[in-house]
Amino acid sequence: MPEIVSFDVAVIGAGHAGIEAAVASAKRGCKTALFTISLDQIGNMPCNPSIGGSAKGHLVREIDALGGVMGEAGDACCIQMRMLNLSKGVSVHSPRAQEDRRAYHTYMKKICENTKNLYIIQTEIADIQLNENMEVTGVTNRFGAVYPCKAAVICSGTFLNGMVYIGKTGLESGPDACLPARKLSESLQKNGISLRRFKTGTPCRVHRRSIDYSALQAQTGDADPLPFSFFPKTEALRNDAVCYIANTNEQTHRIIRENIGESPLYSGVIHGIGPRYCPSIEDKVIRFASREKHQIFVEPTGLNTDEMYLQGFSTSLPEYVQIQMMRSVRGFEKIEIMRSAYAIEYDCINPKCLLHTLAFRGYHGLYAAGQFNGTSGYEEAAAQGLIAGINASAYILNQEELSLTRQSSYIGTLIDDLVTKGTEDPYRMMTARSEYRLSLRHSNADARLTPIGRKYGLIPDERWQKFNEKMQRISDAVAQIKAAAVRPEQVNAYLEAVGTSPITNTAHLENLIRRPQVKFEEIRQVIPITFALQGEETAEVSHRIKYEQYIERQTQQNERLAHLEKIRLHEGIRYAEIHGLSSEAIEKLTKQQPENLAAAAKISGVSPADISILRTWLKAGGDHHAV
Repeated sequence: MPEIVSFDVAVIGAGHAGIEAAVASAKRGCKTALFTISLDQIGNMPCNPSIGGSAKGHLVREIDALGGVMGEAGDACCIQMRMLNLSKGVSVHSPRAQEDRRAYHTYMKKICENTKNLYIIQTEIADIQLNENMEVTGVTNRFGAVYPCKAAVICSGTFLNGMVYIGKTGLESGPDACLPARKLSESLQKNGISLRRFKTGTPCRVHRRSIDYSALQAQTGDADPLPFSFFPKTEALRNDAVCYIANTNEQTHRIIRENIGESPLYSGVIHGIGPRYCPSIEDKVIRFASREKHQIFVEPTGLNTDEMYLQGFSTSLPEYVQIQMMRSVRGFEKIEIMRSAYAIEYDCINPKCLLHTLAFRGYHGLYAAGQFNGTSGYEEAAAQGLIAGINASAYILNQEELSLTRQSSYIGTLIDDLVTKGTEDPYRMMTARSEYRLSLRHSNADARLTPIGRKYGLIPDERWQKFNEKMQRISDAVAQIKAAAVRPEQVNAYLEAVGTSPITNTAHLENLIRRPQVKFEEIRQVIPITFALQGEETAEVSHRIKYEQYIERQTQQNERLAHLEKIRLHEGIRYAEIHGLSSEAIEKLTKQQPENLAAAAKISGVSPADISILRTWLKAGGDHHAV
């Protein structure tokens, strides 16, 4: 078959992972092809039309800080924005936006169309071609057309051998009644890549007019919403939509229990493993039998449609059961289904076969991102796609590839969890997964990651200048606070008003700001010091002062871990020949082949004593590849 046109990088799939991978690769100067089964699926939101949320909002801000596009699109298509977890500590505050689903697709498609070096092609990729050295040489579509390329990123989402289930009836399909990718799995397995089956689901969509909102609890957006992007292109976020909360009840649960045999999850029809942290409603009712109710979030899918999304109510039960259980909920008595709920089963990999760069071990130029790697969620997918796109282009350009650490970011935590620990069910990012979350606030993602984005060519000059000016303003304000002293007559009225002890002598301002009751944005109004701060910079200055001592301790831990990360371990080490290692350590190190001592130390069963033995062995010259 004659070749059509050659590329540097081929990205397979145009969901949230594929978009970030393709745009990053193209921006870095590589001729990039973005292949999709349907142009109408670019940036599609087949599940909840929202971006961000607990921990996921951190990921979106990190993507933006690195130069990705999800935050920009999320701001442009936002219809409601809220900051979650404000009653808890600052490290878990997370922005979340309800999005206009169609507007988001259109916006992302336009970004791809307008990106230099990026070519969008509607076709199904059926084969990845590798030479005898396991180097990518091209991709082939379903009709046999060959597209030569030097690197490929697999971002197949839930399309790969997709099977949709409503009740016990299965249908070959991708999400939203789209065609599945039927051929690529066979090619991957032929080339030695093992696959497994995961499953996810989505609730039905219902008509706005069929809901009694007087029976529901309203949720409005924030009065002064914070955008995802640190330097937003959108002047002001739209905050027009109202969301609502409903609750299941005992009647709902009884209907589910009586019909549980009709669920493909419980009748053995579906073999794929579903998400632990976003289960179907039947899973919730069976697993949490003592719960009297479960929340349902009623959310619009856009401003120009009457479709409403019922978050927390996903199911694969038959349609006649779906209507029964929904009409048992107060406020849903006359509900009208527009799109039935369904479960979807698909092929994916065990991510332990990947390096921290998201490259396949033992292959050259082959990368993977998103749900294909065993994750769930748009944000997790986009984060991986961005890293995979940066590294696929780095491979082409013969540059150092990017590997983010756990202490640098939630993106680094996500990838480290996947490639080191693997996942037995669709992985979801949570703040509890990071041991460094006090340092990894959504508000300082730019300080942590924008220099890296600049290094890899994704931060343009104008934004880089604005970033440096912002960092200088924050640094200057912190220095002002550390040098400032205040007198009792200046601050005591405020201190007493907020319920903390007045001072009797001149005090350091930074010590007062560290008091839990004191808010920097308030105390700055009563002291004779002017700060040149803009927008959210005030809050970031406050965080740096309040948590400085805790962050310093965490930084010292980070430095110790960073040292271990620099000590590399090459593949093929004969751990059984290293005297003193425990038998469990030998078995697990041999199987997992960690890339460095830090990764080895995280493996369950590898003790500190084993790490000490490895360090001694390396110092003695046991591994000539170590640095």
